Amino acid sequence: MMLRVVLIVSAYALAFTNADTDPHPLSEDFISLINSKQDSWKAGRNFPPTTTLETLKRMMGAKPDPNLMNLMSVEHEDDVIANLPHNFDPRDKWPNCPTLNEVRDQGNCGSCWAFGAVEAMSDRYCIYSNGTKHFHFSAEDLLSCCPVCGLGCNGGIPTLAWEYYKHFGIVSGGNYNSSQGCVPYEVPPCEHHVPGDRLPCKGDTATPKCYRTCEKGYPKTYKEDKKYAKHVYSIRGGEDHIRAEIFKNGPVEGAFTVFADLLTYKSGVYRHVAGSELGGHAIKIMGWGVEDGKKYWIITNSWNTDWGDNGFFKIVRGEDHCGIESSIVAGEPLFE
Repeated sequence: MMLRVVLIVSAYALAFTNADTDPHPLSEDFISLINSKQDSWKAGRNFPPTTTLETLKRMMGAKPDPNLMNLMSVEHEDDVIANLPHNFDPRDKWPNCPTLNEVRDQGNCGSCWAFGAVEAMSDRYCIYSNGTKHFHFSAEDLLSCCPVCGLGCNGGIPTLAWEYYKHFGIVSGGNYNSSQGCVPYEVPPCEHHVPGDRLPCKGDTATPKCYRTCEKGYPKTYKEDKKYAKHVYSIRGGEDHIRAEIFKNGPVEGAFTVFADLLTYKSGVYRHVAGSELGGHAIKIMGWGVEDGKKYWIITNSWNTDWGDNGFFKIVRGEDHCGIESSIVAGEPLFE
C-alpha cells in the first residue's frame, strides 16, 4: 500500500514538474505529447488555438467549498453496494427522463457550479416522479439570483447552490435563445470545438442581472414556478456510496481540478498526464463503467455537444482522481 501511495505521489510530482516545460496546451505538439505518453484516452483539437489560458481559467467556476462538511452526509447499505452492476448508464434505467441526454453550454461565463446543479436537479425531478413529471431547472435563475452562492460568472460554490434550491427555490428555464420556461439562459454559447461557427470563448461575460419575473407569455408567475428541494446532502463515503446514490436516486453534482490536458479530451478514460492546473470545475456525474479494464465515471460537461465525446467524458474512477470523488452534492426534490 505504501509503495502505491509513493508511486501516485511521484506521478503527480512529475506532472507538475513538467507543466512549465510542456508545449502550449492548445498546440498540436501538446496533443501529440499527450497521445505519446499514454493509451488510456485520445487527445485532439477542441478549442481554437488562439484561446488564451486566462480565458479558460475564467471558465473554471467551482470555488473551494468549505460548506461541504456542514451538509448532512448520506451513506448506503452494504447489500445495496454489493449488488450494483459493473456498468450503469441512467439513460437505460430511466428512458422517460430526457434531460439525462442533454448537454448544456455555459458560454463565456464561469457558471459550471450552477450548471452541474440544475442538470442533476432536472434529472432527479423526473426520476423521483418515475418519469411522470418534467422540469428544466433554470441555470440563469440560480446563477443570477443567488448572491450567497458566490460571484456568478466569476465562480460559485456547489453546496450553496443546492442549499439555495432547498430554501429559496429555482424556476424553470430553457437554454440560450430557446424562449422556454420562466427564465431561459441568456449567455450565448461559445466555441469549444474547431472548426465551428460560434463566438470565441473569452470567459469575460458579466453576470446577468437577476430578474424575478418570468418571460412574457409564460403561464405562471415567478413565485408560482419555483420548485424546492426536500433534502440536500453530500456523499462522502467514497466510490461505492457515490455509485449507490446514482443508481438509486440519479445523477449528482461533482467538482474536480481541471488540468490543461482535459481541454483536448476526445475519447477514452481520462487520466491527467500533462499540463498545468487551470482551476476547479463543476460537472454532473451520471453513471459508471469499465473500459479495457479501466474503471470510469460518465461525466456530463457544460461545454456543448461538440466538445469531447458529444459533450460527455469519462474519468478514472475509484482513485479520487483530480478530486472527482471528494465534492459530491445531491438532493431530493419536494413535490407539492
